[in-house]
Amino acid sequence: MDTPKQELNIAGTAIPPGTQKRVNLQVGRLPTGTLIDIPVYVFNGKEPGPCLLVQAGLHGDEINGIEVVRRMLEKGLFQVEKGCVMAVPVMNIYGFIHFSRDLPDGKDVNRSFPGSAKGSLARRMAWLYRNEVMSAMDLAVDLHTGGAQRANYPQARYTPGDEKGKELAAVFQAPVFFASKLIKGSFRQAAEQLGKTSIVYEAGESGRFDEQAIREGIQGIMQLMRHLEMITALPAIFAEQYQSVHLEKRRWLRAPMAGMFVPEVLNGAQVTQGEPLGIVTDTFAKRKKQLKAPYDGYIICINHQAVVNQGDALFHIGSPG
Repeated sequence: MDTPKQELNIAGTAIPPGTQKRVNLQVGRLPTGTLIDIPVYVFNGKEPGPCLLVQAGLHGDEINGIEVVRRMLEKGLFQVEKGCVMAVPVMNIYGFIHFSRDLPDGKDVNRSFPGSAKGSLARRMAWLYRNEVMSAMDLAVDLHTGGAQRANYPQARYTPGDEKGKELAAVFQAPVFFASKLIKGSFRQAAEQLGKTSIVYEAGESGRFDEQAIREGIQGIMQLMRHLEMITALPAIFAEQYQSVHLEKRRWLRAPMAGMFVPEVLNGAQVTQGEPLGIVTDTFAKRKKQLKAPYDGYIICINHQAVVNQGDALFHIGSPG
C-alpha cells in the first residue's frame, strides 16, 4: 500500500505532518446565494502511513454514519500516529438539509461517479470529490444505512475478488460481512477505478438513530486504524469484539401477497431452515401467509413497513454456507 506524501494538499490547503485542519470543499450555492461546502477534517500523523478516508452522508438521510463520524471527531478518535485520516461527516450536504437521500433534482450522488465538470449537480459534486478527496486516499470506509423502513443489521461489504477489501471487512468485525457487487456510478466503483480499496459499512435505518449501528461503526473504524498501524492500541472504552461471520449466500424474502406485515423475529437473529419469520395478513382476518427461513442463516435486514404490496422485500437472510 502506498504511503502518503509528508505534506498533504486538499483543495489547495496544505496539511503538514503532525497537524490537523478542516478543509471546506466548495461545491456550489443554494438559490439564496448561500455557499455550500463539504467539510473534510484532515488528521495528518507525524509518521508516513496509509491515508484512510472515512465518509458518511453520501445519502443525506442516512444519519447513523454521520453520527459515527461526529462522535469520533468529538472524542478525538482520529488522532493518528502514522498516516492520515480524512473524515467527512456529511458528503451530500444538499440531501442532508432537505432530509433526502438524493439531491434536489432527484439525482443520486452514489450513482453519479466519476462525475463530470459540466454535468448535473450530482455529477459535478462527484467530479470535485473524486479529484480533490478520493485522489488523496489509499483506502476508504463508506458509511451507509438501509433505506426508508429498511433496517440493516450491522454488516460490512467488500467488492468480489478484492482480497484486500475482504481482509479489511473482516478486520472491521461487524457481526457479518460479505461480498457485494459493484453498482455502476457508485463511490465504490470509482474507488476501484482509481486503484483504491474501499469497504461499505451498512447499519440501521435512514432517518433514525440506531445506537448499536453507531457503536459498532465507531469500533470497526478503530479496529481498522489499529490493523493499519495508524494507532498502537484501542482505547479502553472499547469491548473485545466477537468473530465476524462471513456470509457466502444471501437472498431476499418477498411478500407473497399484499396486506399487513408482522415480523416475528428480531434483526440479527440466527434462524434455522423452515423457522417461521413473520406473516402477511389481510385486514379482515380471512387470509394469512407465513414466511419461513429457506435455509439456516442470519436475518440481516428487516423491512419495517407495516403495509406491503405483493413482491415487496421483507427479510434479507444470509448464510455462511
